[in-house]
Amino acid sequence: MGQLTTHVLDTAQGHPGHGIRIELSRRDGDQWALIKEAVTNNDGRVDTPLLDGDEFMVGNYQLIFHAADYFRRAGIKLTEPAFLDDVVIRFGVANADQHYHVPLLVSPYSYSTYRGS
Repeated sequence: MGQLTTHVLDTAQGHPGHGIRIELSRRDGDQWALIKEAVTNNDGRVDTPLLDGDEFMVGNYQLIFHAADYFRRAGIKLTEPAFLDDVVIRFGVANADQHYHVPLLVSPYSYSTYRGS
């Protein structure tokens, strides 16, 4: 069975993004249904897969990373409003038997993602 995992790297400070709140939603018609919330650990990862087994299925998903809150707690001065507040990554799962790893590399003014392994 496949699974969905993530991790966050703080590229501004050069270390894992710890304590970042993440919301995971699945597309249901023309709405997004929240299915899980998590917080990254000291290694910038979530302790268990966000989804696995029967709960991981083909479909469209959305991860929301609460980045500005994280940078404020880290003592980084942000503009008000912050340039990046919540980072939203939308992606599709075409094969629920595979591992989908969706990392976030983030700073107060940029981010990138990719499908990892």
